[in-house]
Amino acid sequence: MTVSIQEEDFDVGAEIAALTAGSTDAGAVASFVGVVRGTEINAMTLEHYPAMTEKALNEIVAEALRRWDLFGVRVIHRVGRLLPGDRIVLVAVSSSHRQAAFAACEFIMDYLKTQAPFWKREETAAGSRWVDARESDDEALRRWSD
Repeated sequence: MTVSIQEEDFDVGAEIAALTAGSTDAGAVASFVGVVRGTEINAMTLEHYPAMTEKALNEIVAEALRRWDLFGVRVIHRVGRLLPGDRIVLVAVSSSHRQAAFAACEFIMDYLKTQAPFWKREETAAGSRWVDARESDDEALRRWSD
């Protein structure tokens, strides 16, 4: 179970291969890769407080491990200035069965979108603006309430 916050890009295939290396128990791997949309955005800058962000991401992963029987979890979240098409985030989860892998991957992503302390600033043709939380992200999070 590893969490990384980094400026560098990542290789999705290599990360998934590392997640499952040496294991024959996993029957499923689910992953999500978020990328910068370029329809209206010229660039996006992500900022964070390192210790606080790492702690929050580790707590999200720990909660997923409590809820589902998982063999491995890999989360990478990039920070810094990103351009359209750049990868922002990877969530990869391995488990015995697809239901747990899909659910845990979606859970982690929903919590990342709403609970992880990242601040996003978008650069558009109209100027620069900080991105506010979206109600749809909060709605997605509510379905995981106990």
